Amino acid sequence: MRVPLSWLRDFAPVEGEPADLAATLSSLGLVVEGIDRVGEGLGDIVVAKVLATAPHPAADKVQLVDVDTGGGEVAHVVCGAFNFGPGDLVPFAPVGARLPGGMQIGRRKVRGQWSEGMLCSGAELALSDDHDGILVLPSGAAEPGSALTEALGIVADCVFDIDVTPNRPDALSIVGVARDLAARLKVPFTVPEPPGLDRAVAGPGSTVVVEAPDLCPRFTATRLRGVAVGPSPAWLANRLTMAGMRPINNVVDISNYVMLEMGQPNHPYDLERLPGGGLLVRRGRTGEVLVTLDGLERALGPDDCVICDAEGTAVGVGGVMGGASSEIGEATTSVLLEAAAFTPLAIALTSKRLGLRTEASVRFERGTDPEGIERSVARFCQLATELAGSTVDGPVVDASVERPARPRVNVRTVKVNSLLGTELTTEDVVGYLEPIGFATEPAGTAGELVVTVPSWRPDSDREADIVEEVARHHGYSRIPRTLPAVARGGGLTAHQRDRRRVRDVLAGAGLSEAWSTSLLAPADLDRCGFGPGAVEVENPLAQEESVLRPSLLPGLLRAVSTNAGHRYPDVRLFEIGKVFLPPAGGQGLPDEPELVGAVLAGADAGAAKVLLDVLTGALRVDAVVLAPSVPPGLHPTRSATVTASDVPVGHVGEVDPDIVAAHGLDGPVAWLELDLGRLLAAPRVGADYRPVSRFPSADFDLAFAVGPEVAAADVEKALRLAAGDLLEDIWLFDVFRGAQLGEGRRSLAFRLRVAAPDRTLGDEELAELRAQAIVAVEKAVGATLRG
Repeated sequence: MRVPLSWLRDFAPVEGEPADLAATLSSLGLVVEGIDRVGEGLGDIVVAKVLATAPHPAADKVQLVDVDTGGGEVAHVVCGAFNFGPGDLVPFAPVGARLPGGMQIGRRKVRGQWSEGMLCSGAELALSDDHDGILVLPSGAAEPGSALTEALGIVADCVFDIDVTPNRPDALSIVGVARDLAARLKVPFTVPEPPGLDRAVAGPGSTVVVEAPDLCPRFTATRLRGVAVGPSPAWLANRLTMAGMRPINNVVDISNYVMLEMGQPNHPYDLERLPGGGLLVRRGRTGEVLVTLDGLERALGPDDCVICDAEGTAVGVGGVMGGASSEIGEATTSVLLEAAAFTPLAIALTSKRLGLRTEASVRFERGTDPEGIERSVARFCQLATELAGSTVDGPVVDASVERPARPRVNVRTVKVNSLLGTELTTEDVVGYLEPIGFATEPAGTAGELVVTVPSWRPDSDREADIVEEVARHHGYSRIPRTLPAVARGGGLTAHQRDRRRVRDVLAGAGLSEAWSTSLLAPADLDRCGFGPGAVEVENPLAQEESVLRPSLLPGLLRAVSTNAGHRYPDVRLFEIGKVFLPPAGGQGLPDEPELVGAVLAGADAGAAKVLLDVLTGALRVDAVVLAPSVPPGLHPTRSATVTASDVPVGHVGEVDPDIVAAHGLDGPVAWLELDLGRLLAAPRVGADYRPVSRFPSADFDLAFAVGPEVAAADVEKALRLAAGDLLEDIWLFDVFRGAQLGEGRRSLAFRLRVAAPDRTLGDEELAELRAQAIVAVEKAVGATLRG
């Protein structure tokens, strides 16, 4: 909705910069999407009189226009609009003029014809949104050559473009916006009372009959005589134009003016063109057709509210648009004014079905003020008397059903504060509600009010609605942000989050999650190298599966074998599940630790070690060490026990070749199995981040011969200590055994990658670092450097 600031000031003396007022309106929920400054940049625009029009010889979509620009001067203009003719007064921008948008007018040739200026639309002059044609001034408004601002009585103004939400029908009026703004700025708000009118209740023989009260619960009609139809005065036309409506004539303009000002749509009929001199309201009939004011035929139906003359002929679509047959014209001398209240849903459905959305239908479908009809009618009659010379002929005829009482809502201050998170007093609540028309009275209980909702707020009928009004006028920006103190259930424990992390890491390493049964046959355990002693089931589901698994290895190896049989030999699987260990002495039930197992077909122990490093690194497990061991089912020389801070947590290595062959598999199979509970309970290191060096790194290899008692982890530890902060990475890339090394001895080859954060490491520095590493390993584990 477009709201001129000068119009707001008719009801409240609001002051301030337009930008500040716009921010205030937005904070009230009346979001200002733009501010148009009217009357600025029009100093170069003059009034011109159209002398003649002619077709352009080389173009169909433009015409040639001769205009009198004053003082006997004639300008030739090429124009693309056709909504005017000889004798009309139009705005003219001469060569050199600058429009409000900044465009400067020049002399230019259009398809071979010179154009010496420009005829302007309301949009080009920033006076309205009308792009459809040239702005035609009222006849006799000014002499050619006079300033447009003088002809239209334009003074500097600004127009707020407000986005009115569906729950605020009262804000579809100047009065409604002014009421809200005045309450926030704490300035007086008044609506001048127009002279009152007589009122009579409709009865038998009345000129108003309502046959569909469910569609139209209130309908009034007022007769005016001696109407002189003509152009509206400049002030009225200007306000309508700024509000986005095109002036037509004084009677129609007054109707639109009252609708915009009061929020109550109304419709004037030419009484002489209304057979029977009265109105009838009924439902539409199947096959009924009406030509509306826009000149189009509209098919009506039983769900539509139809306004008819006294003889029953349709003359308008109730709440949407009037008919062309009784349109106000230059010959109109008497008017029958309709002002009504319609059922919002009925109007919304009719408007949507007809594809006809009007300013009236927008207001009726959101809900108008049924108690504001008298004031709106009186305002129309006041303006019609002043501007059209009319007089009211007879009483206002009112056909109404009994209106429901205004809602009375109990509002508790403690509830207001509970919902808003504020500490308002009851006096504060009253101070916010009274200025916007919500009457309050004590409820008899301390801190509780009975609030009577005003008739213009059909959206408010619950305590929460009243609290929203308090919040708007208190200011949402003044309400501190808080989270409600509620019990939060259903969250994951730290162990559950870590278990999910383990799944994510293994899946990210390229493994697929598998599931295997907990029940096994004794032969399955034998084939995997497990001796007797597994927990037996007294009543197994299948007689051959009579023991519970002590490890995840049998189930995952069987899954690998099945995949190999389907020509997928190199699968990578993991499983998280419980195993069952014989009860310790004095314990009645078996232990059921939860393990994570991973099998890598076609991979060796090195791949299993890499997977272990990835997993423990992601969990930041501290002090992970490998010690040579021979767990059941694993390779006698390529397996190890994994400890974390001296606590055994599982095994890593390769599956025994005989067991691999027993499952019909070829090549090595890597294996990793960890006790998930112990792994996740192990101490963790903090996240240690270091900047990435922008200088190149350097690699060097060291191979050491060690005895059978020396673990590779001990050699790696010594190398890490020796390299210090310069070490970026280290990995074991080769293990060699041979007769030349001696009985039981093996060679461990490591690659170290080093880099400095502030320089490129030179040859001398690298040589010194290499020597330190060799000495450190020799002293730590008694190793011998291989040449």
